[in-house]
Amino acid sequence: MSNTNNPFGSGYGATPSTTTVSFGSSAQVSSGGGDLIKDTTTAGFSKDVIAESKNQPVLVDFWAPWCGPCKQLTPILEKAVNGSAGRVKLVKMNIDDHPAIAGQLGIQSIPAVIAFVDGKPVDGFMGALPESKVTEFINRLASPDGGRDEAVNSALEAARQALDAGDFEQAGQIYSAVLAEIPDHAGGLAGLATCLVEAGDVEAARETLDRVPDAARSNADVRAAEARIALAAQVAQLGDPKPLEARLAANPADHQARYDLAMILNAQGRRDEAADHLLAIMKADRGWNDDGARKQLLQFFDAWGAGDPSSLAARRKLSSLLFS
Repeated sequence: MSNTNNPFGSGYGATPSTTTVSFGSSAQVSSGGGDLIKDTTTAGFSKDVIAESKNQPVLVDFWAPWCGPCKQLTPILEKAVNGSAGRVKLVKMNIDDHPAIAGQLGIQSIPAVIAFVDGKPVDGFMGALPESKVTEFINRLASPDGGRDEAVNSALEAARQALDAGDFEQAGQIYSAVLAEIPDHAGGLAGLATCLVEAGDVEAARETLDRVPDAARSNADVRAAEARIALAAQVAQLGDPKPLEARLAANPADHQARYDLAMILNAQGRRDEAADHLLAIMKADRGWNDDGARKQLLQFFDAWGAGDPSSLAARRKLSSLLFS
């Protein structure tokens, strides 16, 4: 759904929400869903989602009556959740009646489904998926291995650790080994593309991502790699971060320097640091530059992908800052 046809998408992130969020009583259970499916409100979100997700995963379906794809997705979600044998629950939130939570969390288009586990957002997707993909999502959420081969999972975890440690050569070798077994593995292709970007071979990274099947283009790792490729071209234009770091050392309240540094760090792939700088601005002065730090952080979320680890980590910090 484009922002042109989606008033929810064009509203949040552009204009800061002034609604005060207070948690209290929960909503009533939806008819036909038993204890597994219910509607919630801003007041009920803490009990229905945050608290309940400490017992089992909770899917939050952000929807609106005017949203056509929402009407397609919601029955599919309900059927999949009812068939999950109690492994997950579904909570539905009408963003027309209760916009605060979605706005504060940076949900910019609907339908959007965010999965909460142990009180925290851990995964999600946007758009109306077919039943098979929704079932696959629930199975992956309720079962950590998601039915994938244990050896492949171990290899991917080792590659991710090497990637996080900056050992791009080792990570690239592991991803290549995974792709030798599963040539169209989306996570493997995205990981290898990321390694190629870090090695400076952007063209090879693009060619690698071109091999991702169409059905997996929305994969969080694939979207993250695409964003990293797009940002790689900007790094040279953004300048040296050292002068900005010096300005901050001299004056920690120099929000413009902190904001510019966040942009450079993001372009360099240092997402957690970039997010922390924007969160620091919000903590010090929420209204700075017309809430510019929060707006930019929401744009980062959109570029990184809903399921990207940095998005999830920063979204949890954002939630704590906004709802504490």
